Amino acid sequence: MIAIVATIKTKPGQGAEFEAVAKELAAKVNAEEPGCKLYQLCKASDPDTYVFMERYADQAAVEAHRGTAHFKELGRKMGAFMDGRPNVMVLQEL
Repeated sequence: MIAIVATIKTKPGQGAEFEAVAKELAAKVNAEEPGCKLYQLCKASDPDTYVFMERYADQAAVEAHRGTAHFKELGRKMGAFMDGRPNVMVLQEL
């Protein structure tokens, strides 16, 4: 299993807009990607900080996720509300 933790900072005052798009993405991933075992949006105690916790069956499932139309479309929409690039940590489950 592959785990991904993606930490995202949003522009001040843009959290609600980011959340709306991110929740739409999470719903589509969870409904349409069988290789994705977890795709959960979380809000950190730090203001304007969000974390996606993701878990995939294998690297092929990660690649399939990145290639979906919903990831590309909604990722672009989320980008408008983000303050820089996400910090992405890829982990191998033991």
